[in-house]
Amino acid sequence: MSPELLLTQLLNGVQFGLLLFLMAAGLTLVFGIMSFINLAHGSLYMVGAYLAAITYGRTESFVLALVVGTGGLFILALILDRLAFSALHRRDHLDQVLATFGVVLFANEAVRMIFGSAPLYMDTPAALSQPVQFLGFSYPAYRGAIIVAGLAVALGLHILIDRTRVGMLIRAGASNRDMVSALGVNIGWLTSFIFALGAALAGLAGAMVGPILSIQPGMGEPVLILTLVVIVVGGIGSIRGALFGALIVGIVDTLGRGVLPGALYLVLEPPLAAAAGPALASVAAYVLMASVLAFKPEGLFPVKHS
Repeated sequence: MSPELLLTQLLNGVQFGLLLFLMAAGLTLVFGIMSFINLAHGSLYMVGAYLAAITYGRTESFVLALVVGTGGLFILALILDRLAFSALHRRDHLDQVLATFGVVLFANEAVRMIFGSAPLYMDTPAALSQPVQFLGFSYPAYRGAIIVAGLAVALGLHILIDRTRVGMLIRAGASNRDMVSALGVNIGWLTSFIFALGAALAGLAGAMVGPILSIQPGMGEPVLILTLVVIVVGGIGSIRGALFGALIVGIVDTLGRGVLPGALYLVLEPPLAAAAGPALASVAAYVLMASVLAFKPEGLFPVKHS
């Protein structure tokens, strides 16, 4: 494998990892801080992708598509939480799993009925359609923009959680929600904001993935599984863990699929390499998760309790 191809695959892994971070950051906020298991997080990602694709198809404005995909999910999640999910916040985790799994089934069928089963596609924005020169080789500008956007979101979340009053309330609510409520904070609206923020990040991920993947019913479940792997690897409730865990999982998954099958041909017979390569590549991220669970069950970057 040439150095240029290897570097391209590494950057693709970083780009995929930052998309996973957008998903994992929202889910780890909801799961780690609210102790709410939301299996419908992947469905929010799917709905965000559809909203963005429909908006882009009608307006040809990619910026507007991002705004609708992100803002629309924030508003939808506020409504969904206040009307339905708020009753589940203090329920048993099994109740949360069953209820949100029902939402997954409903969302997939609703999207299929409204938009049909045929996949939708978004064109790459004209301003980002040409490759850019990076370290002496060409790299797609749009994938580079995803990397920049993911890093910007990571910085914004760090500032929000660690440097603002809202972030202070979020951290305090995670430690002792009854005490925060006794101090006069409307803990119900605080948790609704956390849920809506997580949904908005999922919507942003869905909107940004449109130009590189097809948009179709059920697209949220595969990415949800990898998002859960990210949270386990990074550490539940940790934004820092979500970022570094997503980067690790993204690079391992991308290199596993792009490099491992070819590398096996160097050490195995061609028929065996052809059979083993795709199989090993598909489980690389899960082997990583199992290894982390075996040696550090709390994750690589767990929440630090003061």
